[in-house]
Amino acid sequence: MQAYAMDDLLQAVKGIAYQAGQAILDIYQSAQEQNIEYKRDGSPLTTADKIANEIIIQGLTKLTPNLPILSEEGADIPYSERVSWDCYWLVDPLDGTREFIQRTGDFTVNIALIEKQHSVLGVVYVPVSDVCYYAARTVGAFKEQTGSAAEKIRVCTDIPESIRVVASRLHGKERLAPLVEKMPNHEIKYIGSSLKFCLIAEGAADIYPRMGLTSEWDSAAAQCIVEQAGGAVIDLYGLPLHYNVRDSLLNPYFLVVGNKQIDWLAYFPRQV
Repeated sequence: MQAYAMDDLLQAVKGIAYQAGQAILDIYQSAQEQNIEYKRDGSPLTTADKIANEIIIQGLTKLTPNLPILSEEGADIPYSERVSWDCYWLVDPLDGTREFIQRTGDFTVNIALIEKQHSVLGVVYVPVSDVCYYAARTVGAFKEQTGSAAEKIRVCTDIPESIRVVASRLHGKERLAPLVEKMPNHEIKYIGSSLKFCLIAEGAADIYPRMGLTSEWDSAAAQCIVEQAGGAVIDLYGLPLHYNVRDSLLNPYFLVVGNKQIDWLAYFPRQV
């Protein structure tokens, strides 16, 4: 990747994410009925997913023609091929498709650059609010709204009087509830997509426990943003999430945390 400056890549990828996000928003705001299909795993697929995927694939191919691309909408590449990838793009063209269908607004465009199994660049664009979170190794983490200057973001490292928990609105509530109840004073906000990571990154929340299945494209872009903002994304052994290390593209259960000095794992035993 020496041929590409991280600053330049970030700006280019932000532009691609914006184009995809605006295409999604056009469909979201239109009066037309959504054409919804269902994939083999039961997850929904809309026209917006497909159009955004095409825009991103075309944009990334033009930007870095020599780098492979792994997208949720083209995830059938066997590990025997992927194992040789030293550097590649990992994409979720519409993270939060169910939120998109239910019209909550909690959906994002996620684009990550993976190098040696680590997320080293991430862009998360929120079409409804026109907000972009982005980060890259050696560059830092930022939040930007069109028409406003980008602001550097950092996680909250204060000891919270009331722990601000963010959790999925649609997944894993039953498994999560008894674990969160073990915490001292806390409040829970339910929200969709990778926005939960972004709230940690900008210091608006303290922890996001994910006690349910996710795929690598769900977490990669936002993980880079959290890490560059000073936080961590760890499994229940305390190890950071890595990418493209096995045949399965499913993540283990994980925690997204701001203050890394707190023993968050004490509340989440590995047997969950």
